[in-house]
Amino acid sequence: MLTLTTKFTVYMSEERSLNFIEEIIENDLNSGKYETLVTRFPPEPNGYLHIGHAKAICLNFGLTQKYGGYTNLRFDDTNPVTEKTEYVDSQQTDIKWLGFEWKNELYTSDYFDILYNYAVQLIEKGLAYVDHSTADEIAALKGTPTEPGKDSPYRSRSVQENLDLFASMKNGDLEDGACTLRAKIDMASPNMIMRDPVLYRIKHAEHHRTGNKWCIYPMYDFAHGQSDSIEHITHSICTLEYVSHRELYDWCIEKLEIFPSKQYEFARLNLSYTVMSKRKLLQLVNEGVVSGWDDPRMPTISGLRRRGYTPESIREFCDRIGIAKRENLIELSLLEFCVREHLNKTANRVMAVMDPIKLVITNYPEGKEEVLTGENNPEAADKGGTREIPFSNELWIEREDFMEEPAKKWFRLAPGALVRLKHAYIVKCEDFVKDAEGNVTEIRCTYIPESKSGEDTSGINVKGTIHWVSTKHAKSAEIRLYDRLFSVESPDAEEGDFKDYLNPNSMEVIKTAYIEPYLAAADKDARYQFIRKGYYCLDKDSTADHLIFNRTVSLKDAWAKGNK
Repeated sequence: MLTLTTKFTVYMSEERSLNFIEEIIENDLNSGKYETLVTRFPPEPNGYLHIGHAKAICLNFGLTQKYGGYTNLRFDDTNPVTEKTEYVDSQQTDIKWLGFEWKNELYTSDYFDILYNYAVQLIEKGLAYVDHSTADEIAALKGTPTEPGKDSPYRSRSVQENLDLFASMKNGDLEDGACTLRAKIDMASPNMIMRDPVLYRIKHAEHHRTGNKWCIYPMYDFAHGQSDSIEHITHSICTLEYVSHRELYDWCIEKLEIFPSKQYEFARLNLSYTVMSKRKLLQLVNEGVVSGWDDPRMPTISGLRRRGYTPESIREFCDRIGIAKRENLIELSLLEFCVREHLNKTANRVMAVMDPIKLVITNYPEGKEEVLTGENNPEAADKGGTREIPFSNELWIEREDFMEEPAKKWFRLAPGALVRLKHAYIVKCEDFVKDAEGNVTEIRCTYIPESKSGEDTSGINVKGTIHWVSTKHAKSAEIRLYDRLFSVESPDAEEGDFKDYLNPNSMEVIKTAYIEPYLAAADKDARYQFIRKGYYCLDKDSTADHLIFNRTVSLKDAWAKGNK
């Protein structure tokens, strides 16, 4: 049987080096400080989860998968004005889709009675008071980082007066904003947060779970640590913006003499060419800039899922970027690389023509039909099986695969040139037809019967291979080509409104493309590589009569080549 020390040494030697949080956990478990690791993921149900939350999800759930113990899902529902059951449901769906399960589904609202009693205890200890100052007055008395604050004129109220006023707040006797409950700490503290922070505020608003039972709600800084303590969370993992809040977290736990949960901070995920603020993402949704929270251009988990990203690729991305103590900007191209790597191994190869031009094989018998065999995925361990592809004398090919006056090293179709049709035959361009405007409308070729793929005895070698779809058998589809939502690397760092930097080419719609009939039965959960074009998935709005495919990512990183 492995001891704790031996077991953790095995992890360290067989896997990547430990991050600083893992080092803390191993020390705590090996020293006997905790017998069981307990973490939590505490989203606020005021929007959809995004890729930054995915990093926190993978960290919290991943730690208890690695070291044992369990993770709670606790919704931080302390602001009834912005919270919806829709957001709760979507967040649960996203976590499960990423591949994680929580032990307990909890809500901060579960603890409203306990938190209220905790606040009463602080008042009874002379450590909290009801303040009738306005928000502006509180801010004016707060001081500056270099100057101490000043005591509120209500700070010296008696314990009994504070208890009575707090009860009046709870009972609905006072209007919104009439007063707040503040901790009595130190108005000269070098940490501005410790200068008598607000613990409770009045909000006459219906809560999505407690209805109208409460008209006062705890602030996050008060509810956070106490909720962790109630659940006996051993390692409360937050992002770096909460470093300065840790002192208040510890103060509340110490003064209340409750289970001492500990907070640890790591760098949040900042991703290039996007924004991570839920407020800004909500703005994009409300103003109709995007079609919704799950718009495939959004960095939300639901948007990435709709675009065709896989949970495996997102987990791999989160593992690759690691856990750090300093903020940095992660390249979106790394996320794209991770999904390419996964889809290359799992996505079936299929053929789709997006800018069609007709190719006629003049020596292939008119009316003849042939069924060819295509390999689904040569990169898959089992090759992904095969599929049937109908072939005839008239095909759709990409317009870009023909050049009337070919450039040097042109290996596709041109007058007199030979090229292989994927899974089919070698053809030679004999002629082409133009319309009155001089546009090529049809390419005429001959084929070499002995050159059939898998049975080629022609002895002819060609350098180019192009994809195609039989015109007689083709299905039509709408193709949505998605790109980066913003045209600058860091929209938040630019001057002015962040929406000024939206990429006008973030979505291009091809109304009619032609796809091989195999895709008529495409699975909404499947991913496909459109040969030579990129990776695609069926959109949720797709129907049998109107197929819609979303581009997940191109085959190569076009932005890396300076196409910005």
